[in-house]
Amino acid sequence: MAKHDSSTENITGFSILIPTWNNLSYLQLCLESINDHSTMNHQVIVIINEGLDGTKEWIQAKKNIQSIYFKENIGICHALNSAAKLANTNYILYMNDDMYVLPGWDQALKEEIEQIGHTKFFLSSTMIEPSPTDNNCVIVKDYGNSVENFRKEALLNEYTTLEKKDWNGATWPPNVMHKNVWNMVGGMSQEFSPGMYSDPDLSMKLWQKGIRYFKGTGKSKVYHFGTKSTGRIQQNDGKKIFLKKWGITPGDFSKYYLKRGEPFEGPLPEVRLNGIVKLRNKFKRIFR
Repeated sequence: MAKHDSSTENITGFSILIPTWNNLSYLQLCLESINDHSTMNHQVIVIINEGLDGTKEWIQAKKNIQSIYFKENIGICHALNSAAKLANTNYILYMNDDMYVLPGWDQALKEEIEQIGHTKFFLSSTMIEPSPTDNNCVIVKDYGNSVENFRKEALLNEYTTLEKKDWNGATWPPNVMHKNVWNMVGGMSQEFSPGMYSDPDLSMKLWQKGIRYFKGTGKSKVYHFGTKSTGRIQQNDGKKIFLKKWGITPGDFSKYYLKRGEPFEGPLPEVRLNGIVKLRNKFKRIFR
């Protein structure tokens, strides 16, 4: 990849890719938050899967939003790859339709990119979620688990008090990378369609190309209702696909390579797995 110094670049916006699948009320809330809480003018591209709930008609009536329509649900991987071809900015940002961005979310990412000064990075915003999970990268605080019980005013009044230090292992959306980097790794891997574990696969492809700057930015916050689409689809066995492709489980990749959730201290070091971890992964490859 040609050397590119993003510190000299005037960042005026991102190309925001949002796949959606019959999820109109959440999509409307997501787009409302981007409009209300962004500091830059972004290119927004919505990928409409089916659109049986009126999504197609509603989006196509919006002159400031680009869209791609698919009659069937094509999944995250194909959707993002299709939309990325339309990106007219230098930065591709992937966001779920069940997310509500908070004021200054994009400014924090912009400042981080300018501070890095090069394009070999992968950044994530920090999610606020209503329920505890095993994801140590999120802030747990319940402001509602649906559009109907969403406590928006409380969230907007309190989000600045919800602190999360920058963390290692950017993988989760919203995430952003330079378009050159996206093209270098070929975007999302189609073999993970409809999308389970395509996120760590993308991070592994970046790792294989020498990228070591994986940072979750604590100042860039979004509220995530969670699993409003993934809970409805027939999921692929992403763990098995990842293990077969890379020779390591996604859990071990996140733990030993990305050090996901640990405090961010700079670019990640090179990894030498110990014999026990290697043997465990070899055993899993054989018997899965």
